[in-house]
Formats: sequence, C-alpha cells, structure tokens
Amino acid sequence: MKGAFWIILLATIGLTSCEEEVVEDVAVSTNEFGEFFYPYDTIPKIYVFRNIVNGLEEEFHRVFGINDSEGKHIVVEVYQADGRITEALNYNLDSLDVIDHMVVDRNKENKKAELFKNKLIPDDKKSIASFASRFSGIKDSTMFLKEVDRAFSSTKEIDVLDNKVSVTIFHDHIRMTLFNPFTKEENVGQWEFVNYFASGYGLVEWHTPDKSFHYQLEKIISQDEFVNLMSK
Repeated sequence: MKGAFWIILLATIGLTSCEEEVVEDVAVSTNEFGEFFYPYDTIPKIYVFRNIVNGLEEEFHRVFGINDSEGKHIVVEVYQADGRITEALNYNLDSLDVIDHMVVDRNKENKKAELFKNKLIPDDKKSIASFASRFSGIKDSTMFLKEVDRAFSSTKEIDVLDNKVSVTIFHDHIRMTLFNPFTKEENVGQWEFVNYFASGYGLVEWHTPDKSFHYQLEKIISQDEFVNLMSK
C-alpha cells in the first residue's frame, strides 16, 4: 500500500508540473510590450495605488485572468477608495487588444460600452495605440466619448515594491467629450498622463506631466484582504 501511495503521489506531482509548464508556455502575449503587462493568473490580485500628492486618495485595480471559449484574457477592474467599481477593461492576452469595456452608469448599473477603437497598448515602439469608447452620460439625454492615444516614450529601471525593475513608459493624450446627440451640444476635456508598466507587474504608476496628480503602487493584496478592507 505504501508503495502504491508513493507512486500515485509522484505521478500527481509529475502531472501538475507538466500542466504548469504548459500554462506558462501558452499564457504569454505576443505583443512587444507583453513582458510589461499584467502576468496571467486566474487568482485575482488587487493592486493598491495611492496618490502621493494627497496621501488620503486611494484607487484599487482588481486583476485576474480568464480562460474561456474566446481564449485567455486579462480583466482589470477599477475601484474607488470606498469600494465602488467604476469600470472594467478586458484585454486579449495574445494581442493585448481590448475585448470589452464596462462602465458603471448614472444608475450604478454595469453597462457594456460601445468600442470604436480597441487598443490601449501599442503594437510596438513606433506605433500609437488608439482607444475610443462611447457610454451613457450624466443625464438620460447625454453620452460620453472617451478617446485615448498612447505612445511609447522610453524604458528605464525604477523601484517597485522594494524591487528594482525595468519599466516601459507611455504618454497618453486623453479626450473626454460629453455630448447631447439631439441638441448637438458638447463639452470637451483634455488631459495628458504618463504611465509606467513594469516587467512582471503591469501598471505600477501614473501621473500628469507636472506631477500635480501622481499615483504609485503601494502594495498588492489578495481577494480576501480586499473584501475585509472594504467591509470595515
């Protein structure tokens, strides 16, 4: 019996090792910046960001991988400090194209936005990623159009959670238009942001060019820790 037990145990370990090797081999993006995107993992991880200009402001990004009929993809959900989800982006793991964009509307309901352009990660250092998404506005008669153009800027090493890591820096030009399709009235806001994507982590920092608004990754916590934190 003991001999049979060890044979089964060793066989189980061997099968597990083989499965892990297959997952690691397959779950890698072909995008040039894939190394700097979030690692594929079906266990959710919560990235805790803090605004170092105003230390009381926090933002949480819940990141997890999914493997379904559409293949492997990575979901990034954005939560405010009080635990309210505001949006979610679903990325195809291979290309890093955006599959879906979900936003929380004025009635606090999750709604699928209409995508016109689906790139938030450039294909290479010379290309520009363009994203355009339309969703409901602050009133029944209004809509938002969010447009992002993201371009590669540079690479360097920075400290992330006490580790020296390589990061890719992107520059964003963001245009947000609130418009009324019936009256043709519109209000446009424009911003610029600098984003840092770290090897083995994904997004770890972003700020305005003058750093008057500056969020940095403070820690990564588990799903249970996040639930306990939000329940207090």
